[in-house]
Amino acid sequence: MKIERIETLVCYARMRNWVFVKVITDQPGLYGWGEATLEWHTRGVAGTIEDLSQLLIGEDPRRVEYLWQMMWRQHFWHGSGVTRSTAIAGIDLALWDILGKVHGVPCHQLWGGPVRDYIRLYCHLGGGNMESFYQTSTDNAAQFADLAQAAVADGFSAFKSMAVPPTMPIEGLKPIKAAEDCVAAMRDAVGDDVDIMVDCHARPSPAMGLQFAKALDPYGLYFFEEPCWPESMDSLATINAAVTTPIATGERLTHLAAFRDLFEKRGCEICQLDLTHCGGFTEARRIAALADAYRISLAPHNPQGPVSTAASLEFGFSQPSYIICESVHDDVPWRQDVVEEGFVIDPKTRTVKPNQKPGLGISINEAEVKKHPFQQETVQRVFYQDGAVGDW
Repeated sequence: MKIERIETLVCYARMRNWVFVKVITDQPGLYGWGEATLEWHTRGVAGTIEDLSQLLIGEDPRRVEYLWQMMWRQHFWHGSGVTRSTAIAGIDLALWDILGKVHGVPCHQLWGGPVRDYIRLYCHLGGGNMESFYQTSTDNAAQFADLAQAAVADGFSAFKSMAVPPTMPIEGLKPIKAAEDCVAAMRDAVGDDVDIMVDCHARPSPAMGLQFAKALDPYGLYFFEEPCWPESMDSLATINAAVTTPIATGERLTHLAAFRDLFEKRGCEICQLDLTHCGGFTEARRIAALADAYRISLAPHNPQGPVSTAASLEFGFSQPSYIICESVHDDVPWRQDVVEEGFVIDPKTRTVKPNQKPGLGISINEAEVKKHPFQQETVQRVFYQDGAVGDW
């Protein structure tokens, strides 16, 4: 059995272009699907996949670890940069999809079988609608409450919000109070039985991130995400030690050694590795084993396309420390048109039982994808009041 070719299919999804990866073998009808979506870097990822494919054509797709090592270590440059690690991830996911199909089992069965009966999903406020999630102003706490109630009415027992505004490296009390008002409004709206997450998007400086974390600590957040830049690991550890709210981060880290440094410093309690950015299942399983050694939980980053979601769920059914799956369902109207999924979501509880189909259990409607060709992603920009560049 040999790899015959590797293709990319790009599907426009407003803030992102989903980059689907198709690894095709010389066995009739045997191919695997992966995803390598990286917003605002679509051309670079597609080109990198083409470059990496030159290492893999003619190789046995069942030698997944061997091929991962080639993609990571060959061509001189290691695969730690986000564009290359994303390209590696897309191919790696497709290889595991093939391996599951070869053996006739879902991917999670390849790794020892399911460790849980179901996985809980959480949503973004607005269901993934870009404007509702990213552009709802923290000056309008009532709107956060309305969106929170809508998420609960849609069956979710947990949701994530962007209730922390962009701030300069040091600001006064106003943004802190605005964030607190929004979280208080959401908590009042949904009560204590619903889990609320707040994503800072690494906007604050360490000093501001610490202030936000302390201000929101009394509200019992499920987790507080990226309170400062991921490069500031010592500061993440300081914030994590200063509050009872679990700190979550890791979506921008792309390889095992970076997670080693984060875990050694105790920079988080929840690891948000992204299966489409950290080298796919092969590297993610090593990261998960390392997280287990530190008793750090897993809640992978997953705002991308439908193959990413299928991968996150397969991974979750195999990992004891996995706690919840990020999900997007209302980003573009054609999301469900491009994919047939092996898993089934209970709309009343927003929980998922294990997929029973081989591999990732999904198929992509290539004709539907072609209806939504590449467009430049909708650009998100942040500037401070004085015109200086901020973090989106």
